[in-house]
Amino acid sequence: MSKHRILIVDDDASIRSVLREALSGNYQITLAKDGFEALAILEKEPIELVITDLMMPGMTGLEMMQKVKQSQPGLGFLVITAYGTIETAVNALKQGAFDFITKPFSISQLESRINRCFEIENLIEENRELKRQLKTGMSTKSLIGNSPAMERLWQQIMIVAKSDAPVLIEGESGTGKELVAQAIHDNSSRDKQAFLKINCSAIPETLFESTLFGHEKGAYTSATKMNKGFFEEAHLGTFLLDEITEMPLAMQAKLLRVLQEGKIMRVGSSQEISVDVRIIATTNRNLKKMVEENGFRQDLFYRLNVFPITVSALRDRIEDIPVLAVHFLERFKSKYGYERKEFNHDVIEFLSAQKWEGNVRQLENAVERAILYSQDAEILTLEHFSACHQPHTAAPKTNSNSQNESIPLTTIAEMEKNMIYRALEETANNRTKAADILGISVRTLRNKLNEYAKK
Repeated sequence: MSKHRILIVDDDASIRSVLREALSGNYQITLAKDGFEALAILEKEPIELVITDLMMPGMTGLEMMQKVKQSQPGLGFLVITAYGTIETAVNALKQGAFDFITKPFSISQLESRINRCFEIENLIEENRELKRQLKTGMSTKSLIGNSPAMERLWQQIMIVAKSDAPVLIEGESGTGKELVAQAIHDNSSRDKQAFLKINCSAIPETLFESTLFGHEKGAYTSATKMNKGFFEEAHLGTFLLDEITEMPLAMQAKLLRVLQEGKIMRVGSSQEISVDVRIIATTNRNLKKMVEENGFRQDLFYRLNVFPITVSALRDRIEDIPVLAVHFLERFKSKYGYERKEFNHDVIEFLSAQKWEGNVRQLENAVERAILYSQDAEILTLEHFSACHQPHTAAPKTNSNSQNESIPLTTIAEMEKNMIYRALEETANNRTKAADILGISVRTLRNKLNEYAKK
């Protein structure tokens, strides 16, 4: 196994000599007396880590690092300095240093920091590779993955997108059925037209007909003006009926008529209106069983079941968990304003070992909670996921028993509340200081506390 190549930059010849003698047994060492010589070496030699003094004549270690990062952004830096203030350390890390060590130090302390730098470098490369997989894999929004199950799903999507036939999408909650419907629409000839959706379980039975077909003015007491329904609004586009099994039987008969004849009639009108709408329905229930138990119309089932698609549970495509996790990491980094956050190497293994009974949605929520919990930490570890570790999941592959303990589900709202109370405790109830730590205004903090007091 070849040795890691390290460049040591220090204007003190005795320090360069001591470090080379101490480290050359485990690493291939190159020396530079200042930032200018270091830049020349880095242009020619494949260095893996730069250990640099901070204060040097002509060019500081941070100035040299800034120049290097322009051409080699992934190169690791370990900053050595006698000026060990917190401000200096934070500034060095902000500029891209992997770690910081203050003189005087022992060689064992330095080697420990060097090992940590290479671990961080490996983590960044692992995450970079997952991002490459994410970019090269087939995806639309959160419909992501390269597993055989996802490849089959995409094949089905591309086939059915070419037709106007009704589609029935089945799968457990959280698997991404709505995203599949969106992908069908986006890859169809209707992609420039409307994509509308309703959740059938959210519509009161008395409003179903008016919601779908619209109503005329005066059709009922509160109908003060004419309203178009979803079918008219979705004309020439796609209409998604989520949780189709929650549609009342009487409405199922009227939906069947639309599928057969392509015509609707507003409530309070006797005039038929022609509509050209592509229907997609989703369900997380066994629709065929419901038909057998007279819970769903058989004729409507066969009309919708022209092209059935089943979305696999996440536990049946665990190969997709790493790229999904990185996708969510990148999304929430952007959402919450974090520039540097990566997964520790054992986090992906931990996530891949879970059952994810809530499927992709549960994984998405877990990553978001971990990011919120981690605050300013640049590496997400198992500890950050412990707050959202789900009961009834498979044990992660790790030797640490303390990290495997099942902790009850924590919602984002609960985590936010705990963080607020923790900040108040650490600041002796000084709301101004607590708000500053949390990165929120005092007014927001006061509103949150008033909200908690009412509960």
